[in-house]
Amino acid sequence: MTARAHRSAPRPALAPPSRKPPRAARLMRATWRGLPAKLHDVRWEPGLTVPAADGSPLVTDHYFPRAEGDFPTLLVRSPYGRGLPWSPMYGLLFAEQGFHVVLQSCRGTGGSGGAFDLWRNETADGRATVSWLREQPWFNGTLGTVGPSYLGYVQWALAKDPPPELKAMVVQVGLHDPHALFHAHGALRLENALAVGVGMTYQHQGMAPFLRATLRLRRRLREVTTAQPLRGAYGSAFEHEVPWLDDVLTHPGPEDAYWRGASQATAAERHGVPTSLITGWHDVLADQTLEQYDRLRRAGCETALLAGPWTHTSALQQGWPEVFAESLAWLRAHLYADPSGLRPTRVRVHIGGENAWRDLDDWPPATAVGRWFPTAQGHLTQQAPTDSAPLASLRYDPEDPTPSLGGPLLSRTAGPRDNAGLEARKDVMTFTGPPLTEPVDILGPVSACLSVSMDTGHADVFSRLCDVDTQGRSVNVCDGLGRVRTDGQQPSQLTVPMSSTAHRFAVGHRIRWQISGGAHPRYARSPGTGESPVDATTFTPVRITLHTDSELILAVHAHRAGPSPAENG
Repeated sequence: MTARAHRSAPRPALAPPSRKPPRAARLMRATWRGLPAKLHDVRWEPGLTVPAADGSPLVTDHYFPRAEGDFPTLLVRSPYGRGLPWSPMYGLLFAEQGFHVVLQSCRGTGGSGGAFDLWRNETADGRATVSWLREQPWFNGTLGTVGPSYLGYVQWALAKDPPPELKAMVVQVGLHDPHALFHAHGALRLENALAVGVGMTYQHQGMAPFLRATLRLRRRLREVTTAQPLRGAYGSAFEHEVPWLDDVLTHPGPEDAYWRGASQATAAERHGVPTSLITGWHDVLADQTLEQYDRLRRAGCETALLAGPWTHTSALQQGWPEVFAESLAWLRAHLYADPSGLRPTRVRVHIGGENAWRDLDDWPPATAVGRWFPTAQGHLTQQAPTDSAPLASLRYDPEDPTPSLGGPLLSRTAGPRDNAGLEARKDVMTFTGPPLTEPVDILGPVSACLSVSMDTGHADVFSRLCDVDTQGRSVNVCDGLGRVRTDGQQPSQLTVPMSSTAHRFAVGHRIRWQISGGAHPRYARSPGTGESPVDATTFTPVRITLHTDSELILAVHAHRAGPSPAENG
């Protein structure tokens, strides 16, 4: 049946059998503040069966307005179950606003048939679900998608060859490249990999099993992440093997055949579906969101970007009123032809340090390159060095690895944190600029160009930008890790991408550059030998020497003048 035929076909006000949404969803709905008033009462058809591409049953719930009328449909496909928090956040809230919501468990999860296999079935199963929708009497041929994290991945998978009914997408803190979630420039994102494993394995079973598994991992995190070797060590926290997790931990290279077809990055280059992107500056998937925004813009696709002061999880908690409002406005504009809720600019970002929102025409905005250089006295200066002499060194011991603190994690410890205890360690170097006489706005990518040498020839280097306030409190802004190999004692040049940010360094604050040999257990510790961190059983301390021609590169917003060059901190 064509979309035109759907729009002209009569539909009943209700699609029996149906009942009120689950009581837990209604109770959770009542706790939220700052959301728009509901427009419709909602009914619920639970436990529908949708045939997947190979016939496997995909268990699906249908939420819809209890009203006469023609309503567009939102498809939400999830490996995390269909209960809390998904039923109120997506089923109930969006149906209240005038949408049919189809909330479906991915294969092998939440009662759906087949076996879950990270990413491999989402394109075919998404298309099979759209085929099923075409046969439903209430489907009017206008379709949108919405959802966070892996629920974003399934949207990109469907958009790789989008069905004609797909008119809008909202990807919230979303994934498009699984390899980049688990590995960064050759380093294993260990803590996040384990957290993803817990979520994928237990969350679809219900909140109680998921919370028990989360607490179990938290209690055993040190035991698991310091095991020699790492391979298979997660079993004590998971209580059974997770084959796909074994695979992602042991295939570090993006060119490995294992990852073939995993990335949906190119969907943004050719799909043409209006797409809203939402992220947080401490979201583990912020870089992926910004990459897709760039691809959509270069492809001429209608898009919008919202970047808030959030982590991956807080975007759906403290940030939910803003995230929901942004999502609803986009879906109304493209599924109802009602643009009244859209903001006048394409981009809205939250400015850290200023605690304010700023509307921009594009991302990143016009910026000037700000270059800062370390000195032997621990200062940060804008005067370029004249040589490449050794500057300072640290000893990284994998038996006592430099700990991770805050930043883009999937745990409750994510986000900005006071770095005082971390910076007091002997294996952490800091270089600090002078107190600023006027504010400096950093809007865009941050990176470090490092000139380093190591006595073992193998090391990781963790680089972090911090904001030091007038009381001396050092708070992380953004960071990144790179893996370096050298031949002998000769310095090697290494560029470490440190993500992007929108942050104001206020008057009297200081810019600090923090450097160490790792951030454990966020990243698997480098064994110092060049051996795989998953299989290593021998660990060797390494001395990392920083040279004077290293530099911190900041995207200084063009309409703000930077500080005067300074020799001393």
